[in-house]
Amino acid sequence: MEYQGVLKKMTTENLDTVQYYLDMKTDFLNMNQLINKKITLSFVKYECLNCHLEKEVYRQGFCKKCFFETPNAGDWIMRPELSKAHLDIEDRDLAYEKSVQLKPHIVYLANSSNVKVGVTRKTQVPTRWIDQGAHEAIEVVEVPNRYLAGITEIALKEFVADKTNWRKMLKNDIEDESLISWKEKLRNFIPEEAQQYIIENNKETLINFPVEKYPLKPKSLNIVKSQNYTGVLVGVKGQYLIFEDETVFNVRSNEGLVIKINIA
Repeated sequence: MEYQGVLKKMTTENLDTVQYYLDMKTDFLNMNQLINKKITLSFVKYECLNCHLEKEVYRQGFCKKCFFETPNAGDWIMRPELSKAHLDIEDRDLAYEKSVQLKPHIVYLANSSNVKVGVTRKTQVPTRWIDQGAHEAIEVVEVPNRYLAGITEIALKEFVADKTNWRKMLKNDIEDESLISWKEKLRNFIPEEAQQYIIENNKETLINFPVEKYPLKPKSLNIVKSQNYTGVLVGVKGQYLIFEDETVFNVRSNEGLVIKINIA
C-alpha cells in the first residue's frame, strides 16, 4: 500500500495506550496498526503549510517568507511571555493573536526525560504532553491569557528544565519523580499575578505509549538528505516514529515535507 501527503504533526487520542493518526491527505493512517510492519519513507518535495507553494521549509513547516509574515509563527508562540494581545498591542495580526492568546492557558509540569515546565492552551491538554513524550504530567495553574502563563513559566524554569532531552525520552531513560511534590516545592515561586490561579488538589495524568522496543542509541533520520529509508516500525513516542534499527523520525520537525509511505 502506498500513501502520499504533506507531513503535519500526528494527531493523538489518550486511551489506555496513546493512539496516533497521520493525515495523508486522502487517507488517515492509524500508526499503531503499522507497528511491526516494514515501512519505506520517501521524500517527494516541499510544501509550505501556509502558502502551499513548493518552497523549501525554513522552520515550523513554513517557507522563509511565511515564517516571518504569518501570525502562526510570531515570537510569542515559542516565547509566551512576549504575548501582548491582552494589552491590545498587535504583533502581526491582532485579531488572530487575541483568538489564541486570550484563551485559558495551562502551566504544567511534565516528566519525559526529566521534570520540565511548559505552557499550553487548555484545549491542548493532554495533546501537548503526548507530543513531548511525557509519561506523566500535572497542571499547576490555569490562567486567562498566554502572557500570564509565559511569566509563570519563566519564573519556574529557574528551578526545573523547560526542554526535553529527546534522546533520553526515546530511550525511556526516565527518573521516578513525584510531580505533586514538585508542584508543592514550586508553589511559592509562582508570580504574584498568577497565585490566584493555582489548581489545587489535582492528580498526575499518566500516559502510555505504543512502543515495543526502545532504542539504546537513537539516530535521527534526515529524510531530505537520504531521500529514502526502509525499516520496521517498533513504536511511536512523542512525535517520533521508532524503527527496529534504532533510527528515529521526528514527524513534527519534518512538517511541510511531502512524503510517500509504502507499507509492505
